[in-house]
Amino acid sequence: MHDNSIPLHDGAVANILRACTGAKVDFHFVEQIHAKIIRFGFCTSPHFCNPLIDFYLKNEFVDSAIQTFKSMGTGDSVTWVAMISGLSQNCREVEAILLYREMRKLGVFPTPYVFSSIISACTKIDFFDLGEQLHALIIKWGFSSELFVCNSLVSLYSRCGNLTFADLIFSEMQCRDKVTYNTLISGFAMRGLTEKSVQLFEKMQSESLKPDGVTVASLFGTCASMGDLHKGMQLHSYAIKAGMCSDIIIEGSLLNLYVKCSDVKTAHKFFLDTQTHNVVLWNVMLVAYGQMGELLDSFHIYSQMQIEGLQPNQHTYPSILRTCTSVGALDLGEQVHTQVIKTGFQPNVYVCSVLIDMYAKHGKLETALKIFRRLNEDDIVSWTAMISGYTQHDMFSEALKLFEEMQERGIRSDNIGLASIVSACAGIQALSQGRQIHSQSIVSGYSSDISIGNALVCLYARCGCVMEAHLLFEKINPRDNVSWNGLISGFAQSGMSEEALKVFSQMIQAGEEANMFTYGSAVSAAANLTKKNLGKQIHARTIKTGYDSETEVCNVLLTLYAKCGCLNDARRVFVDIPQKNEISWNAMITGYSQHGYGRQAIELFEDMKRLQMMPNHITFVGVLTACSHVGLVEEGISYFKSMSEQHGLVPKQEHYACVVDVLGRAGQVCRARSFVESMPIKPDAMVWRTLLSACTVHKNREIGEVAAKLLLELEPKDSATYVLMSNMYAVTGKWDYRDRARQLMRDRGVKKEPGRSWIEVRNSFHAFFVGDRLHPLADEIHQYLEDLNERVGAIGYVQDRSSLWNDLELGQKDPTAYIHSEKLAVAFGLLSLPNVIPLHVMKNLRVCNDCHNWMKSVSKVVDRTIIVRDAYRFHHFQNGICSCKDYW
Repeated sequence: MHDNSIPLHDGAVANILRACTGAKVDFHFVEQIHAKIIRFGFCTSPHFCNPLIDFYLKNEFVDSAIQTFKSMGTGDSVTWVAMISGLSQNCREVEAILLYREMRKLGVFPTPYVFSSIISACTKIDFFDLGEQLHALIIKWGFSSELFVCNSLVSLYSRCGNLTFADLIFSEMQCRDKVTYNTLISGFAMRGLTEKSVQLFEKMQSESLKPDGVTVASLFGTCASMGDLHKGMQLHSYAIKAGMCSDIIIEGSLLNLYVKCSDVKTAHKFFLDTQTHNVVLWNVMLVAYGQMGELLDSFHIYSQMQIEGLQPNQHTYPSILRTCTSVGALDLGEQVHTQVIKTGFQPNVYVCSVLIDMYAKHGKLETALKIFRRLNEDDIVSWTAMISGYTQHDMFSEALKLFEEMQERGIRSDNIGLASIVSACAGIQALSQGRQIHSQSIVSGYSSDISIGNALVCLYARCGCVMEAHLLFEKINPRDNVSWNGLISGFAQSGMSEEALKVFSQMIQAGEEANMFTYGSAVSAAANLTKKNLGKQIHARTIKTGYDSETEVCNVLLTLYAKCGCLNDARRVFVDIPQKNEISWNAMITGYSQHGYGRQAIELFEDMKRLQMMPNHITFVGVLTACSHVGLVEEGISYFKSMSEQHGLVPKQEHYACVVDVLGRAGQVCRARSFVESMPIKPDAMVWRTLLSACTVHKNREIGEVAAKLLLELEPKDSATYVLMSNMYAVTGKWDYRDRARQLMRDRGVKKEPGRSWIEVRNSFHAFFVGDRLHPLADEIHQYLEDLNERVGAIGYVQDRSSLWNDLELGQKDPTAYIHSEKLAVAFGLLSLPNVIPLHVMKNLRVCNDCHNWMKSVSKVVDRTIIVRDAYRFHHFQNGICSCKDYW
C-alpha cells in the first residue's frame, strides 16, 4: 500500500479502513491512505470514499468526513446514509437534517436507513413536528414496515409523550426486536406508567427477548418515582437472576429506588454490598440521609468517601450542602464551601446555585450575592434562589430589583421564581407589578401552577382585592392548605379581618384540615377585631388539634388576649409556652405595658436578659412604654441608653418618641424638648406629636406651638395635630387661638375622626358616637345613664365639662351632646350583660379626664370591673381605682 507502483484496490481499501475503525490506529496512518486516494484521483469514487467517511465519523473526526463528502460531489445512497447517520450520532443533528434536505433537493431517493437516522436526529433535539412530517413520507414510500424505521418512530413518539401513537406503531409491527421493546418500555417508564411498562416488560420476556440494562434501570426509576417498592423488589430479583446487578447504571437505579421509597436501611445494605467504587452511589446515599435530615450520617458518608480516595463531583457537594440547609447547619455548610473552593468547583454553576440557596435561606444574603455575582453564566436556578432568599427575609424591594434585572437580561423565570416574586409584591402590596407578573405567568404557560396561584391569591388578598382573590382561589384545583392560608392571612394582614374570619369558617365547614399557619392567621384576625369570644373558640380548636403547643400559635393567642384586655389569660398562655422565643417575650412585655403594669413588664424584661434572650427594637418599645405609663423617668432614660451601649441596637424614631413620652407624661416638657433637639436623626411627626400631646396635658403653650408648627409642616392633612393644638389652646384658656386652629382645619379640608366606642354583647358588636341616639335601645340607655349619674354624683363625682368649651358654648349646647361614646357603651353593657361579666369597651381616641373619673366612680357604685382600651393603652377600673393610678 505504501508503494506508489502498486495500484489501489477499492475492496482492499475498504477492508483496511474497517480494520482501522475497530482498532487503535494512529490517525496519521489513515491520513496517508486518504492522501493516496486523492493522489490516484479516486476522491470522487464512492467505493473508496464511503469507507473513509465511515471511519472518520465512527472515530469522531466529523470535519474530515464533511471535507471528504464535499470533495466527492453527489455520492451514492450509501454516502448519504453514512453522512446523515454519522452526523446524528456525533451530536450534529441539525447538520444531519440540513443534509437530508440537500439530498432531497438533488433528487437522491432516501432509503429506510436515511429515514431511521433522520428520525433519530429529530428525536434527540425535540424536532417532533418535523419527525411527524417525515412519518407521513415513510408511509407514502412504503417504509413503515421496516424494523429499524419503526424503532426510530416508536422512540420519536415516546420521547414527545404521544404514547398512544408509539403503542399503535408497536402493535402494528410484524417483527419486533429488543430495541423496540426497550424503547417503548422506557417511554412508558418516563411518563410514570408503571403498570404498562411492567406489562410490556413481561411480554418481552415471554418472547424470549432480553431487556438491556438501560430498560431495567428506567423501570427501577418508574417504581421509585411512583413509590412502588413491591414492584421494584420484584425487578431487583429479576436483575439478580439476569446477572445485571454489577452494571453501574443498574446499581445507581436500584439504590435510588430504595432511597426514594424511604427504605434507607435496605439502601445502605445494598450500598455496602456493592464492590464498585462509583461516586454516583455515594451521592445517592448522601441524598438518602439528607432527606431524612440525618446530618451526622450524611457527613459520615461524605468523610468516608474521601478516605477511600473517591473524588467528590458536582453532584456530591450539592447533596451535602442541601442537608446542611435543611437542618440549619450553616457552620458545616461553610466548611463544605471551603472544600468546594479547594477542589476547584467554585466556578461550577450547579454547585454555586446550591451555595446561594444555602446562604440565602440562612439570611446571609451578602455572601449569597457575592457568589451570585461571580457566576460566569446566567443560571435560572441561581437567580431564583437569590430572589427567593430576599423574599423569605422580607427584603421585597431587593427581590423586585433583581427580578427586573433578570428580565432585562432576557432570562425567563420558571414557576418557582414567579411564585417568589409574586410573594415579594404581596409583601409590599405592589399591586401594579403583581398584576404584570400575573399576566407574564399566564403567557409563560403557568396559569394552572398551584404555587403561583397560591401566591397570587395572597397578593390580591393583601391588597384588599376581595373579588379577584376569591376568583383566583376558586380556580385553584385541587386546593391545599397553602391556598386557604394565603387567602386567610392575606385578608388578615390587609386589615380585612372580617373577611379573613369568614374564609376561615368556610375552610372548617369544607372539612379542610387547618394547620399552624391557619390558626395563627385566624387568631390574628380575631385579635385585630378584639373578638375575644371567637378567639377563645379558635383557641379551643387548637387544643383539640394539638397546635396549642406550637410557639407561633401561642404567640398570637397571647397577643389576642392582651389586645382584648384579658391579661390573666395572656399570662397563662405565656407561662405554658414550651419554647418561648423573642416574639413571646415581646408580646408579654408589650401586654403588661399597654395594661399599665409597667413594673411587671420591666421585671419580665430583666428575666428575659437573665435567660440570655436577645432583646430587639420591639422589646425596647415595650420597655420604654412601660416606663412611661408608670412614671419611671430615670429608668426609662437608662434603658434607652442601654440599647446602643449594651445591646448594639441603633434607636429608631419610635424609641425617641417613647423617651419624649416618658419625659412628657412626667411633666418634664422642657427636658423633652431638649431631648428632641439633641436627636442624631431628624425627628419625625410621631416624635413632635408626642411632644405636643404632653404640652396639651401640662398646658405648656410655648413649646406646644413649636411642636404644632413643625407637625403642620410634616403632616398638614393629619387631623390629630389640629385637634391637639385646639385642645392645647382650650385648656390654656386661649379660645380665640382655639377657634383659629379649628378654622384652619376647615379651610384645609381636614376632617376630625369622630370619637367612637364599641362593646361586644352576645357575640355582636355595638358601636356608639358622642350623644348617640341611633341605637335601638337609645332611650333606655340614656335613662339608665341619668340614674347612673345620680348614683356616682352621690359618692362625689362631679362632671368636668369646662376644659374644652367656654361658658357661652356650654349654655348653648344640649346636655346630651356632652355624653361621650364610652359612657354610652358602658351604660349599654351594664344594661345587657350579667353582673358577673366584666365590661370590655374599646375606643378609637384617648379617654378624656372626665370619662376617666366617671368610670372609676361607676366601677365602685355598680361593683363591676370595667376594662377600657383607648388609642394609647388599657385602663382597668375596679372598686373606684384605675390600673393606671391616674398617671396616663
